[in-house]
Amino acid sequence: MVLHKWLRPLAVVSGLTVLTLGLAAQDAPKPADSAPAAKPTTSTTPSTPPPAQEVPTPADSAPAAKPTTPTTPPPAQETSTSGAAKAAEQVAAHWSRWDYPKEVNVPEGQSLHIVQKGDTFWALAGHYLDNVWAWPQLWELNQWVKDPHWIYPGDPLLVDDSKKPIAKGDGAAEVAVPQDVIQLPPDRRRIEGKQRDELGFGFQDFIQLPYLAPKGSDALFRELGALRITGTKHPERNHLADGEIVYLNGGQDKGLKAGDRFVILQVRKKRLFHPSDRQRRHPLGDVVQQVGVLRVTTVLPKGSVAILERCMDDVRVGDRVAPFTEPANIPVKLRTDITEPMPIKDRAIVIYARDNHGITGQGELVIIDKGSADGLQVGEMMIALRLRTFPVTEPINAPNAVMEKTNYVLGQMLVVKAGETTSTCRIVRSSEEIIIGDLVTR
Repeated sequence: MVLHKWLRPLAVVSGLTVLTLGLAAQDAPKPADSAPAAKPTTSTTPSTPPPAQEVPTPADSAPAAKPTTPTTPPPAQETSTSGAAKAAEQVAAHWSRWDYPKEVNVPEGQSLHIVQKGDTFWALAGHYLDNVWAWPQLWELNQWVKDPHWIYPGDPLLVDDSKKPIAKGDGAAEVAVPQDVIQLPPDRRRIEGKQRDELGFGFQDFIQLPYLAPKGSDALFRELGALRITGTKHPERNHLADGEIVYLNGGQDKGLKAGDRFVILQVRKKRLFHPSDRQRRHPLGDVVQQVGVLRVTTVLPKGSVAILERCMDDVRVGDRVAPFTEPANIPVKLRTDITEPMPIKDRAIVIYARDNHGITGQGELVIIDKGSADGLQVGEMMIALRLRTFPVTEPINAPNAVMEKTNYVLGQMLVVKAGETTSTCRIVRSSEEIIIGDLVTR
């Protein structure tokens, strides 16, 4: 399943909860005063693990349909400052991924909201601004939150009171708006200060990431010490999704602990060949794709029970799982040195598109045939090109016509994983479709 960019994460996790499609999660633990000692968990767990294993878990999903009724923040957690500015508000110590302010000077005309379990920027915008799509306005006021997908119970958020909806009482008289007010030009506020960087790679991209295993998928799984999903709570279900309970073939004998998280792997293509290898004689390796993350809830002597936390594709019995490492967000720094035709340096070729698509575009992930051995690094921006030939002699359709070569720019792509001989890139800009065999250059 592919989510378009406008459907990608707007929701935010609080505490031990994951918000999916705007639904507020339940049973979030109280935030700890220090960083968690175990791996994150999610609200889809049918039974809450012992407190010593509970840690706040961020999530990254956004509503794709009509928003649910936003969580109404408790009045005691909101400090109104409609009058003169108050003294600095002290923020209670709690666990958060961000370096939250320990005290907040609430400006006049703003309020302070303390995040509760189930809160998201989406829901808070619906409550305070009467418009869930206005969530970026809340985020803009709270620059210390580096990623809107992640907020935690106890985090202090400023809210602009001037944008709160005014409830009309029963029987209230209509107020006539003067003509000179109606004709006022729109308020064009100048945006000041440093703007937030665009993210080119985040958690949602991480759990859809394809990459090449040059020695084959079996060798990769042995190297990673990968376990296997051997069963599910509901055997009649062949395609599993978020919240499903699954069973693993490793437990105390493999050193597993409750709270451990694993990334789910699937083999998407056996024996990938280079587009130039038309005889299919030299396979490059197998394509492995990450499709989700699960968390161990119960550890047995030789097996474990786990819950699927977040999946972007269906999970199946037989899929492999490998230890999970929290991915880093990679900001976008678009190239400004683009010309047409573009000089080609360190020429690379697109050899695979996610889900084995022949045509792909902006927001998607592709594999190219250059890697760290060729000097490529994660975070590097590449240019996608297409070659063109055209005749320069008359008649132009003669079999022996002299042809000239050129190229034009298709878009820009960000290196997000660099193997030794291949790299995975995310297309951050494209003016038209990108196909297998297109060129990529530095």
